[in-house]
Amino acid sequence: MPLTELIDRFEIGAQMMPAGNAYGGLIPLFFRFGPMNQHFHGRSTGAMGPKTPVLGCECGEWGCWPLMAHIIVTDELVTWDCFEQPHRDTRDYTGFGPFRFDRHHYDRALQDLTNAMSSNE
Repeated sequence: MPLTELIDRFEIGAQMMPAGNAYGGLIPLFFRFGPMNQHFHGRSTGAMGPKTPVLGCECGEWGCWPLMAHIIVTDELVTWDCFEQPHRDTRDYTGFGPFRFDRHHYDRALQDLTNAMSSNE
C-alpha cells in the first residue's frame, strides 16, 4: 500500500485536520536532496534537521507540507519511525509505524530509483 494511503488513513482516523490527499511524492527536480541512497538512508542535507522528508505536499513542494521520519539503517534493516508533520507540532504520530524494510530489498529499490532518475535527465 502506498505511504500516501497509509498516512491518509492514519490522519483521518485520528481526526486530524486537514487530512486526506494532503501528501504527494517527493520531486527531486524541485529540490536537490542529493543522491537518493543518501537521502533515504537519512543522510540528506543537514538543513532539514535530524529527520528526513519521506513525502511532500500534494502540490509538489516538499517544504509546504512534509511528512518527516527518522530513518535508521543497519546491516539487515531500514526502519522509518518517529514521524512528524513539522507544521503541526501538536499532532501525535506515535501509532504510525514503525515501518521496517529488508536492507537488501530497500537498497535495490533505491538503485532502481537512481537508475530511473538518471535515464530521465
